[in-house]
Amino acid sequence: MDLPSADWNHLRAFLATVEQGSLSAAARKLGLTQPTLSRQITALEAALDLMLFERNGRHLSLTDAGRELLVHVSEMGGAATRLSLAASGQRSGLGGLVRITASDVTSVHELPQVVRAIRLRAPQITVEVVASNDIENLMQRDADIAVRNVRPEHPNLVARLLRERRGLFYAASSYLDARGRPKTLDDLKQHDWIALGPVPRMHDYMVGMGIPITLENFRIFSENGVAAWEMCKAGLGISPMDEEVAAKTPELEKILPEHLHVTYPVWLVTHREIHTSPRIRLVFDLLAEALS
Repeated sequence: MDLPSADWNHLRAFLATVEQGSLSAAARKLGLTQPTLSRQITALEAALDLMLFERNGRHLSLTDAGRELLVHVSEMGGAATRLSLAASGQRSGLGGLVRITASDVTSVHELPQVVRAIRLRAPQITVEVVASNDIENLMQRDADIAVRNVRPEHPNLVARLLRERRGLFYAASSYLDARGRPKTLDDLKQHDWIALGPVPRMHDYMVGMGIPITLENFRIFSENGVAAWEMCKAGLGISPMDEEVAAKTPELEKILPEHLHVTYPVWLVTHREIHTSPRIRLVFDLLAEALS
């Protein structure tokens, strides 16, 4: 597979078609007409002497050769994106404040490294982190960009789905040594629970998952996710947490992970001004790259 002989515009057309799922959507993303994009794909196949897509009417599916090419072109596309972001970050005229809001857990456990990357690539930009679980921050103009687990429906907001994450339930080894390790769902009735937010809301959610506990099982609660997590680490009961965050604390143990697990999306949300603000556009793209 002789990639050096391929035109980057043709490779980019191939990558966009795979990512968008159709020629029409890829053409819109690249600002091309569909016939132009189709000609670029055909030219790439001719240059490589490979068939990259199987065409069944309007449906496209990758061939084995197309899947092999995708691995290499994705790496090239990532490198091109990083180069573009680095160049953008050094441009003059990008100075100013960008306010990022995220949950308290995300703000404490993930954003420091992300903000470090933003500062390295765009040193003219000042970053304010608004640690809040309130999904209304954007609409009240308290922030420019939000990292959220639900997609706001307001038409003046732009949202990008970054990934799916998984949450599990944990307890400190010291707590489990004293209270016993639950082997069944019924065993959970004998344990103390820590609620993130109002107890009735979390209780209803847990009952919906088939967990046979009552309101009396919740002995501690906090609206602050970091505080609730510290209570769990201190051995005060069972608490939910993102799996990647919890992995940083080896003294905690997973509780019945085959039964107690949830998945949730990570959305990056901003105002429509992203289309006219290079500063916000740059930080949005850097956040998307880091959190994906």
